[in-house]
Amino acid sequence: MKKIVFMGTPDFSVPILESLADTLYDIVLVVTQPDRPKGRKKTITPPPVKEAAERLNIPVYQPEKLRDEYMKILSFDPDLIITAAYGQILPNELLEKPSYGCINVHASLLPELRGGAPIHSAILQGKTVTGISIMYMAEKLDAGDVLAQQTVAITPTDHAGSLHDKLSETGAELLLDTVPKLENGNIKAVKQDESRATFAANIKRNQERIDWNNDSQVIYNQIRGLHPWPVAFTTYHDAVMKIWWGTPVTADRDYHGEPGEIVEMTDDEFIVQCGNQKGIRITEIQPAGKKRMSVKQYLQGSPDRIKTGTKMGE
Repeated sequence: MKKIVFMGTPDFSVPILESLADTLYDIVLVVTQPDRPKGRKKTITPPPVKEAAERLNIPVYQPEKLRDEYMKILSFDPDLIITAAYGQILPNELLEKPSYGCINVHASLLPELRGGAPIHSAILQGKTVTGISIMYMAEKLDAGDVLAQQTVAITPTDHAGSLHDKLSETGAELLLDTVPKLENGNIKAVKQDESRATFAANIKRNQERIDWNNDSQVIYNQIRGLHPWPVAFTTYHDAVMKIWWGTPVTADRDYHGEPGEIVEMTDDEFIVQCGNQKGIRITEIQPAGKKRMSVKQYLQGSPDRIKTGTKMGE
């Protein structure tokens, strides 16, 4: 296997690219998304994979629409194309070109959680196990035959950020184990069971809003499943408040207010009642127009803004 084209965009893809670059395989081209505006100032920012490729002195190509701009990739005559969270669908011309095919590193145990948000969705759904799948790419979303899988445990304190890092490292390790077997013909692809397929579409705004009528564990999964991006939110005093972190009250205690009611406060946290009469202990927030801060910092600056007996989410 002489020439590999790597296609990826976000932070998830970087350890996978870096690990592959440390081998004897020749990465002839890295394909990633175009530079985009980022942050409040809309500063044009390169994707993480571009920055990594430039550090590694690998040529970079950033087509706006891959389906119309793939000829440059074909000109490199790749033996294998590897994708990892690239963000665009590959046209058939690319899928059919490499002698060893096109393979994808996907952050779930396929056929579960096909789609763009498998890491968030695994936690939102309360799963305790997820993993990495390496499969052949197909026209249908994440439906190709699977070459290898590795499970990854989700601990009760994991959030989307920590799970992201675990899966990225596992993806890099599994890819380095899979590519030599693919090259030597010592691996067999297994068809996915379509009857077990589930989907993890990109997170929508309505999934970020906390419904305090839900069970406390459901709300906790929502907070950690959306941390550190895009972050769960509620409303308070008719303004949006992001909930950066909160954990269920561990004591065997019921509260007897209404869902969303602030039922208890200390100097550095407040407890919100959930629909099952249990509480979520809120410790880190971002009020509208302000920066992320601890509840302790907020209460020191605005001691009268949060009071017991008032409600969130109305």
